[in-house]
Amino acid sequence: MGDAVPDDGRPLFLQIAERVEDEIVDGTLPEETQAPSTNELAAFHRINPATAAKGVGMLVEKGVLYKRRGIGMFVAEGARELLLAERRAAFADAYVLPLLNEARRIGLSPDDVRALISEHANQPTT
Repeated sequence: MGDAVPDDGRPLFLQIAERVEDEIVDGTLPEETQAPSTNELAAFHRINPATAAKGVGMLVEKGVLYKRRGIGMFVAEGARELLLAERRAAFADAYVLPLLNEARRIGLSPDDVRALISEHANQPTT
C-alpha cells in the first residue's frame, strides 16, 4: 500500500509537489529521468488523481517537470539547482535573517555569530 499524505494543514497538492521536489533535490529523481505519473502519485499516496495533477501542474509551471508527449513527465534539466536556489532563499528568510536580527538586538557582531555557529557545528546533534 502507498503512504497516505499526512495532514499537515497545507493543501495536498502542495505536499505532493514538495515530495517530488524532495526526490529531485536528494537525487532520487535525477534530471532528464521520468517522474511518477499523476495516476501513480494518486495511487501511491491514496489521493484523488485531480489533486496529484494539480501538484504536478505546479511543478510544470515552475519549470521543474516537463511533458514528453505520449511518454510522460520528466525532470527538467536544471531542476535540482532551481529547487536548491529556491530552498536556500527560503532558508535565509526563515532562519538566517531572524538569527541576525536577534544577534543585533543582543549585541552580537557577525563575527560573534560565525564563532557561535562554528562552535556548535562541531558538536553532536541531539
